Amino acid sequence: MADPGCEPTCCTDTGTPVATTEQTRSTVRRGYASIARGEASSCCGNTASDATDLARGVGCDSDELASLPEGANLGLSCGNPTALAALTGGEVVLDLGSGAGFDVFIAADRVGPEGRVIGVDMTAEMIDRARQNAASYTERTGIDNVEFRLGEIEHLPVADASVDVVISNCVINLSPDKTAVWREIARVLKPGGRVSVSDIALKRALPDQVREAVQALVGCVAGAVMVADTEAMARAAGLADITLEQRDGNIAAMESWHDPLYREIEAGLPSGTTPSDFVTSLAVSARKSGQA
Repeated sequence: MADPGCEPTCCTDTGTPVATTEQTRSTVRRGYASIARGEASSCCGNTASDATDLARGVGCDSDELASLPEGANLGLSCGNPTALAALTGGEVVLDLGSGAGFDVFIAADRVGPEGRVIGVDMTAEMIDRARQNAASYTERTGIDNVEFRLGEIEHLPVADASVDVVISNCVINLSPDKTAVWREIARVLKPGGRVSVSDIALKRALPDQVREAVQALVGCVAGAVMVADTEAMARAAGLADITLEQRDGNIAAMESWHDPLYREIEAGLPSGTTPSDFVTSLAVSARKSGQA
């Protein structure tokens, strides 16, 4: 779980809720640009070892992590969508909010040289960093099966019905128009195509004082919606076979990572409750109707 709002360098007004779509995008874009430049860190960890521990904590394989280009893992995960997707050789995969390429490179290894993985991110600095990582990946493996495109996930720069699998890792919660994101997912998927998303969702509404405090600290909680709302948006977009699995362990484990987000939420909760009573890491799977 990560968002730039936890760092003082990422916010211009740490006490004012983001009110409009463009303000939300601007806040997120500025924050992730800071992370890409190394000026700020994610809320899930402040060092490379923290990022590795986080990735292992959400189920990433140690061998896969060791094979990543240096700097691809920025500690921005809340799940493991590539494992959930059960990728196979030759598939075309799209990663929404691809950052420095963490999930793109893991997926690229799984789809092999006959497959392709496209990463889309709205932050130019992240795209630049990801493309540098892609050059390193190709030099090391001899495989050229990844690309990174600048764009918003509400308006994907991807052709209709051109993708076998859409993945995303702790990103849709940041979008100011999540309904549009799910419509775009359905648009770009081929008939029979699959969705594998890890995201932050609410099991019940946060107390007002916690939501207000977290608004400045981390947008991935302030922007999260209820679990049932996620299913409703996916279904309204025309997706089928929707399953949602709440993985509370990913949230509870944040305590051992000394995560500032965990501490901020916990301090304002009713006595006897923990963040995982309110917030969950949600694994979402779905399929587009039709035959591949």
